[in-house]
Amino acid sequence: MSRDVYINDIQAFLPNEAVDNTEIEKVLGQVGPRPSRAKKLILRSNQIKTRHYAIDKESGRTTHTNAQLAAEAVRKLNSDAFDLTKTELLACGTTLPDQLLPNHALMVHGELGIPSCEVIATAGICLSGTMSLKYGYMSVLSGQSSNAVATGSENASSVMRAQNFEEEVEARVEKLERQPEIAFEKDFLRWMLSDGAGAALMSAEPNKTGISLKIDWIVQKSYANELDACMYAGCEKMEEGNIKGWREYTPKEWLEQSIFSVKQDVKLLNEKIIEYTVTKPLQELIAKGTLNPDEISYYLPHYSSGYFRDKVYQGMKEAGCDIAQDKWFTNLSYKGNTGSASIYIILEELFHSGRLNPGEKLLCYIPESGRFSTAFMQLSVV
Repeated sequence: MSRDVYINDIQAFLPNEAVDNTEIEKVLGQVGPRPSRAKKLILRSNQIKTRHYAIDKESGRTTHTNAQLAAEAVRKLNSDAFDLTKTELLACGTTLPDQLLPNHALMVHGELGIPSCEVIATAGICLSGTMSLKYGYMSVLSGQSSNAVATGSENASSVMRAQNFEEEVEARVEKLERQPEIAFEKDFLRWMLSDGAGAALMSAEPNKTGISLKIDWIVQKSYANELDACMYAGCEKMEEGNIKGWREYTPKEWLEQSIFSVKQDVKLLNEKIIEYTVTKPLQELIAKGTLNPDEISYYLPHYSSGYFRDKVYQGMKEAGCDIAQDKWFTNLSYKGNTGSASIYIILEELFHSGRLNPGEKLLCYIPESGRFSTAFMQLSVV
C-alpha cells in the first residue's frame, strides 16, 4: 500500500548573535602576523553579510558542540501537536562530527535524552543533511516508522579557528618563508562556512491545522566516477588528483600541514560545479519526466556563494529548466553557508513565513563539491 510522507514541521537553530564582516577575523582569530589578504575578496564575492558561530564573541570559548546544535533544533519540534518523546526514528547528518566515534546521531540522541528509538547517522558534506531527510522519508514511506526526525548541523568554526593553523605557520617561518600564511584552499573556506542546525519532523499524516509539505521525491546523484575530490579534510590532495589520508602522516605532520583543516580545490570547483550539480542532473530529471519546471512556485537553492547565483541560473537554462529568479528563495546573505544544515534553514524560514499556499510546489537544490554529487527535492504545499 502506497502512502504519502509529509514534513509537518521544520525548525532551525543559529547559535549566538550574528557576526558581521567587520568582526569575523576577530571571532575566528587571525592566522599569522597580519590579517588575511584573501578575506575581503572572498567576502565580496560570496555576498554573505552576517553569519553565526558557536563561539562567544567576548571570551572566545566554544558555546555549543555540533551535537548540541542539532539537539537544540530538534527540541524546537516539540509542540502540542508532537511529543518529542514519541520519536520513532532520529536521522542526523553532518560534515564534521565532534568525534570520530561514536557516530554523530548517537551523540545527538544522548544530548536529547529522549526514549530509545532507531538512530542513524549519514555521512557526507552538504548532502549529509539531505540524506538523513531521505532516510526518514523512506522509513515513513515504507511503513517502518510512523514518524521520523531528521537533522543537518554544522560546527564549522571549530576547525577554522586561528589556533588550528599556528603550528603550520610556525613551520613555514622555520623554513624562512617571507610571508607565512595558510594556503588559499584553506583560507578560502574560513570566510565561507558558519555554524547552525536544522531539524524536520515527518509523518504519514498532514497537519490538521496549517500547512504541511508533502515530499514528492528526493533524487541524489554522484559523479565521483568522473571527477576527483574537490572539498576534503583529514587528507591532502596529491598532484595526480588522488587523496593521501591522515593515517599516512605523522602526528607532527598533522599539525604542521593542518591535515585536518577543510580544504577546497577552487579551480576544480569553478570549472565543474555547475555542469555536474546543476545541468547534468536537471537534464536527466526533465528527460525522465520527474520534473516539470513550469509547475514550480519556489526554487530553494543552496549555493555556497552569491558568486554562483547567476552561474546556477545559466546552468539551469542550459538544462531546459528556466525558473525565473523572482521565484528563488535563499537566506545565504544573512544566515550564512551552514553546509548540511543550509537547506533546513532555508526551508524553515519559508515554511513559517506565511507565504506558502496549498497547491504550490517547491524545488530544492543541494549540491556537494566533496567529490561532486547533488540532490534535488520536490515538495508540495498541502
